[in-house]
Amino acid sequence: MSTSSPVDALQRTLAGEHASIFIFGALGGRAAILQPSALHSALDTAYAAHLERRDQLRTMITADGAEPVAAEPAYRLPRPLTSKAQIEAEALRVERACTTTYAALVAATQNDNRRWAVDALVATAVGQPAFGGRAEALPGLGAT
Repeated sequence: MSTSSPVDALQRTLAGEHASIFIFGALGGRAAILQPSALHSALDTAYAAHLERRDQLRTMITADGAEPVAAEPAYRLPRPLTSKAQIEAEALRVERACTTTYAALVAATQNDNRRWAVDALVATAVGQPAFGGRAEALPGLGAT
């Protein structure tokens, strides 16, 4: 069991959102060379959702009296990312990682922050099918 504070959990989640935004931006750029498809729309939707959650996390952390963690200058992307299948697989990996991070945030927070974390957990889990994912009984907890 973790002994970290709710603010630590918020900071870890914010760091994950920083990475997600970078990766979804890069995936959108890579997908731009492909024929128009539902993938473009799904990437745009995911990118916008992660931006919104990042901004909300910053607000929550500041409200708790802490300085939000900054984004890294860059994040490592897997190679290659040239086909629709490769781009979808990476997008799904990112959404699954976010779902796991939000599950941990739910466990570490209370009240309004927990309600917000539950909503974010559900949103990331529900977004996975756009990238080839399937519904899970307990999203974010991995195979049990």
